[in-house]
Amino acid sequence: DDRYIFMGTAQGTVKKTPLSDFSNPRKNGIIAVALDDEDFLIGAEITNGSQDVILVSDAGKAVWFDEEDVRPMGRTARGVRGMRLAEGQQVLSLLIADSDQQTVLVATANGFGKRSALASFRHSGRGTQGVIAIAASERNGKVVAARLVGDDDEIMLITTGGVLIRTRVREIRELGRATQGVTLIALDAGEKLAGLEKVVETDDDGEAGEAGELDGQASESPEQESGPDPEQE
Repeated sequence: DDRYIFMGTAQGTVKKTPLSDFSNPRKNGIIAVALDDEDFLIGAEITNGSQDVILVSDAGKAVWFDEEDVRPMGRTARGVRGMRLAEGQQVLSLLIADSDQQTVLVATANGFGKRSALASFRHSGRGTQGVIAIAASERNGKVVAARLVGDDDEIMLITTGGVLIRTRVREIRELGRATQGVTLIALDAGEKLAGLEKVVETDDDGEAGEAGELDGQASESPEQESGPDPEQE
């Protein structure tokens, strides 16, 4: 089966290139994508050509479209528009999904987050603004990360002050997209959430319970309805 490298940039451009195009690398590397001025790569994933693509912006919007909507391109091509962004916004996360049974966890700078079923999003289509994944409100702050997660996964949250928390995804209950989200981590004054990553266990890792002081639990704050969902094409 053909495999591809699917790439996304901060300015919302996406591109997929056959993996075979990278079969003869040079010592100093080879060009994978041509970037516009002030643009940069935010993610690259190996795909099978027919998976689902989700782009999440720092404004809390998410675009979901079929990988097949992006034709294969050569290494020096710039790509096509994956997400339409307002001025000052950028794409933070490129997610590749195999099933709409997965959930999307979105985290914001002020320590809040929301876990929603991928199936609750709609296929907004490539090149659109997408739909709201979480409100980038004064309470929440801008989105800093988004990941596809399952009940059995664990995540690491890290703050700008260097504090690291490990928590189980199942402790973050699923919410609808029209809610503000819950507290993922309590922040000290002046701190922000820097990011989150899914924990990948190896044979050398101990039991999750041995994390000790790293173990945490997401606490729920009162859910605030954000009003009608202004889905935009």
